[in-house]
Amino acid sequence: MSTMADVARSAGVSVATVSHVLNGTRPVLPHTRQAVLDAVEALGYTPNSLARSLVTSRTRSIGLAVSAISNPYFTEILQGVEAAALEAGYSLLIADPHDDPGHELKVVQLLHERRVDGMIVAPSAQPGGLVAYLRRQAVPTVLLDRVLEPVGPGQGPFDQVCAENSGPMAELVTHLASLGHRRIGLVAGLPGLSTTSERIAGYRQGLAAAGLDPDDELVVSGSSEATGAERATAALLALPGAPTALVTANNAMTIGALRALRERGLSVPGDIALACFDDFAWADLFAPRLTAIAQPSREMGARAVGVLLDRLAAPDREARTVRLPCAFVHRASCGCPEPRPADTAGMESTSQSEKGTTP
Repeated sequence: MSTMADVARSAGVSVATVSHVLNGTRPVLPHTRQAVLDAVEALGYTPNSLARSLVTSRTRSIGLAVSAISNPYFTEILQGVEAAALEAGYSLLIADPHDDPGHELKVVQLLHERRVDGMIVAPSAQPGGLVAYLRRQAVPTVLLDRVLEPVGPGQGPFDQVCAENSGPMAELVTHLASLGHRRIGLVAGLPGLSTTSERIAGYRQGLAAAGLDPDDELVVSGSSEATGAERATAALLALPGAPTALVTANNAMTIGALRALRERGLSVPGDIALACFDDFAWADLFAPRLTAIAQPSREMGARAVGVLLDRLAAPDREARTVRLPCAFVHRASCGCPEPRPADTAGMESTSQSEKGTTP
């Protein structure tokens, strides 16, 4: 097996120069760098990652804790994280917290024990233990699809990457109101998640923009999953003044809502209009096709890696919250005529921000 010394002899440079080329620790002249890379390829040299980590205290690995198995939405985010990490020369260690605070803390501790350089985490609705551990251990961390407020003096926010929530949700509601709906129900997510509170806020903003008074009876928690959404939809339909339009706050809850409507023999949009936050791969296979807000899932994952690498390069930099815009995908479940193919790309939200602190 070839060694770094063999590469140095073949390229006519020092071992230190080979190390700088492979690890990117110091600029090297282009022709020298190419000579080293040619020698690496000719000799089939493979760097010893374990030995390098002992010297540099870096493993070039990232820990990812998201509920990718229990929540298909995170699958596309995972793909974005994986691609960006690989491109940057990092390996990925993945754990599924199952949206459970106790399990979440255990898997993050295990990732930390594997000496990952940093973590990307989608916190649960009760992240107190997780946050305390990450701060106590000073783990470089990017929060994904969630935002947390500072909890005390000297305890500023983590870096955070998420999509816009309030504006796109308001857009769904105002669109339904423009079609004449005055009773618009919301199947909201799990209490405690920032995505839930922001989408409820957007729902209310949309009502206000349309001149509609809010009715707390029309907002029911679906707990961010299909079974809960099925129960929530049933509760909305049982109201004396049942909604004529329904908004679901994530893709899993859309499935639950559709089950409840089917069980009652209600058609979409004939009996009730439907619009959903979260587009998903099969949303255009339903009849009618589903009007939805599409989140930039893969881009969100890739940006989280970029923000984490920035943090590793400059540990003392100010924390950032990066917001990515969503797209309104106009189909027919809202009650509009089926858009022409040229129109189905949707209208991209204009709100995008990158801030030093959480909103």
